[in-house]
Amino acid sequence: MAERPLPRILLVDDDPDIARLVQHILSNHGLGPAIQVTTGREALAALNGVDIVLLDQQLPDTSGLDVLDAIRSRPAPPAVVLVTGHGNESLAAAALRRGADDYLAKDSTLSDLLPQILERVRRNRELRKALAAAEQDLVRAERLGAIGEMTVTLHHEINNPLMAALAEVELLLAQPSATPDQRQGLGEVHVALQRIRDIVLRIGKLREARSKDYLSGVQMLDLERPSGEAPALSRGTALIYVPDEDLARIVSLLLRGAGFQVERRATVAELQAWSERIGITIVLVAGGADAPGAHPLGGFVPQRDRPYLMVALVAGGGAAATAAGADHVVHLPFDPGTFTAEILRRLSPA
Repeated sequence: MAERPLPRILLVDDDPDIARLVQHILSNHGLGPAIQVTTGREALAALNGVDIVLLDQQLPDTSGLDVLDAIRSRPAPPAVVLVTGHGNESLAAAALRRGADDYLAKDSTLSDLLPQILERVRRNRELRKALAAAEQDLVRAERLGAIGEMTVTLHHEINNPLMAALAEVELLLAQPSATPDQRQGLGEVHVALQRIRDIVLRIGKLREARSKDYLSGVQMLDLERPSGEAPALSRGTALIYVPDEDLARIVSLLLRGAGFQVERRATVAELQAWSERIGITIVLVAGGADAPGAHPLGGFVPQRDRPYLMVALVAGGGAAATAAGADHVVHLPFDPGTFTAEILRRLSPA
């Protein structure tokens, strides 16, 4: 598996002692060195290609909150972690309301919390990217559904009379009494009808809804480029019970990309019934809240001698989910880049 690229970090702080400490922490965890600037103006000029900004609130030329507002107004902005003075919870809350991804206090917890916060922010950022990809996948599915309806219409409204017209032209071409001019004209009609038939066939085989320019500002479906084929690899069916819509779309997209057929169930009772069917490779549930009385597998009870891998998405510790029967625990927020690879390793242990 390809090594995961490190996030590019921008440190915005004019305190040399804090800057040295942060750089030391980053280097010790394989994340440094960060790009360092000391003013808000320099920070805005250095954003290109940056993934995460560590932003001090007290800057020589402005405040961290003002820089945060300027960053959030840009297209595809980086993640921002505001660095605050110890005990300044009201400032941290204001930063979160204005779009900061997290905050960090300049106190004795800095060394321990900085790597954890950076990893959590990185994973949330990757999840947002995966959600955007899932949204695009949903749009493609809707377009393909429309194409499927169009194909049925074409075959009903065009293909049947088209075949009849081709047969009539071929009969006329076979008539010995036809003059050369008539044969030439009928031949041109025959070629045109065959071209229409081929277009209808290509539309029926579309697996992707790709477009190309027709006129300025006008798009048309590209029927000339080969359509993408459905993946040949099939890893069986993945049943999922994930009530959160955004998270469900991300999980479904990642599992389909790895070769699973995904079936989402709306209730635990449906999941329980479907899990007993043949061909189920994975059952994935979003576990219950980490609170007294909450079921760690969202109420699902896996079979004792099950043929599938039991996967649980959990926020917090995974001991309860493992005790309830989970074979593999994924902690939220998870890393989309390693999500399916870890599941596949559990399915095919070395």
